[in-house]
Amino acid sequence: MIKTVMVTGSSGTVGTALVQELMAKKYDVIPLDIRHSYWDPRIERKTVFHDLRRPLDNLKLRKKPDLIVHLASNARVHDLVVDPQKALDNYVMTHNVLEFARMKGIKRFVFASSREVYGESRLHEKRREESTHVTKIKSPYTASKFASEALIHAYDECYGIKPVIVRLSNVYGRFDVSERAVPLFIYYAVRNRDISIFGREKKLDFTYTDDAIDGLVLIVRKFDRVAPNTLNLTAGKAARIIDVARLIIDRVASKSRILLGKKRTGEISTFVADISRARRLLGYRPKVSLEVGIERNIEWYLEAIKTRKVYEAQRRDLMRRGWA
Repeated sequence: MIKTVMVTGSSGTVGTALVQELMAKKYDVIPLDIRHSYWDPRIERKTVFHDLRRPLDNLKLRKKPDLIVHLASNARVHDLVVDPQKALDNYVMTHNVLEFARMKGIKRFVFASSREVYGESRLHEKRREESTHVTKIKSPYTASKFASEALIHAYDECYGIKPVIVRLSNVYGRFDVSERAVPLFIYYAVRNRDISIFGREKKLDFTYTDDAIDGLVLIVRKFDRVAPNTLNLTAGKAARIIDVARLIIDRVASKSRILLGKKRTGEISTFVADISRARRLLGYRPKVSLEVGIERNIEWYLEAIKTRKVYEAQRRDLMRRGWA
């Protein structure tokens, strides 16, 4: 029975929401991150701070986790094209967490992979979990996720650490202050700044935070019934990124213009997932449409910015990357 869950990357967008939901459902959660939590003082007080690029040999926990959810990652495709060392860091972090699990006898492992492992898709094609191949890898980020999946399968075969690999796609919603498409578009739109889009016809599967978290919690609840497995946890629908930008501009009555550029190296143009396996095994049912999700995201942003918390956090993140 799973009672104690360690979540790496617990201060990130998905990590924060997942820790909150697991705590609400009375799981004993051990958050682990290199960063402080912007959003929830309860998570901040519980967080074990560690740089996962270093081994976890001397990590001191108050109890042994029954399951590890490994979310921590350098997660922006273009950033890892610019600095591929971050891709190696992703692989090293996965290795170090798996080694910790092996040494401590932790046999349940959830890994947040990415839709990037599918490579480029054909128009209207829904990608099933088995439709991946190493020759389709488009970027160092993708390679880091594909290699991590391979290592996880090896640790299952050799050491009996049972995995559930989750492939996420464009998760958006509260707690995100990065330059991912939706939060960046909102940041620029409320300030009437121009929005750049790299690829007119880029069409991707956008997943609202609550739907992704519902899927992850179902995995925690049903882990022993569904592991080992790989599951798509997405909306199962695609939207053009230019339409997402237009929707945000319309919702905030912005004067922002959309500037179109060429697709950037390493990025894919088309993706939508087949989520039938997650429906069948988990009872996963994404509920939040893109229109409703964007509306909720904007409402959260505008409310949070009143305290300047979002503004300051996002400003720091953008300045660090040279976007502001």
